[in-house]
Amino acid sequence: MRIRPVGRHALLLDCDEPGQVEAWRAELWRRRDTGELSAVEIVPAAATVLLDGVPDPAAAAARIAGWTPRTAAATAATAQVEVPTGYDGEDLPVVARQWGVGVPEVVRRLRDTEFRVAFCGFAPGFAYLTGLPPEWAVPRLPSPRTRVPAGSVALAGPYAGIYPTASPGGWLLVGRTDLTLFDVHADPPARLTPGTRVRLVAA
Repeated sequence: MRIRPVGRHALLLDCDEPGQVEAWRAELWRRRDTGELSAVEIVPAAATVLLDGVPDPAAAAARIAGWTPRTAAATAATAQVEVPTGYDGEDLPVVARQWGVGVPEVVRRLRDTEFRVAFCGFAPGFAYLTGLPPEWAVPRLPSPRTRVPAGSVALAGPYAGIYPTASPGGWLLVGRTDLTLFDVHADPPARLTPGTRVRLVAA
């Protein structure tokens, strides 16, 4: 892990492996909760963690360099969200061919997987879910759809995701949920936040 200054009041942690991001995200959130770290925002991404609103970046970087994040088991999130999912996505046959199995087996695998929110992006409330084995990664569509309905459950690369609102998108559609994933009047607005465990249960 490497720590780099970004602007006057931010730090960026570059992680060597994707699994380190969640460990550092959890560790930094924990340290902030205990008062050992001051940062307005701690935002994980695919291979980095951004700390913004840090009063003294140099001092914070020195402290962080001496910390060791807890193991994945020790940082396991207690929150779990079950997402009722109807598995009727039009790209299910495509995923089945990619995985070399039948459609029922694709559905079973998705239902049995415990996902975790790695980070959020693309659109408000859009969570990138990890948990699928690397060999199950699937390519995006060659040309994105102009409109993917809200609630669409989809796969792309090593991730699963759920479109919180209707938008263009090139992920493979495997199902749909009626669960509201983003509400500006809720606290927090996003239903799925980093570290949350997610199950795509049958609707």
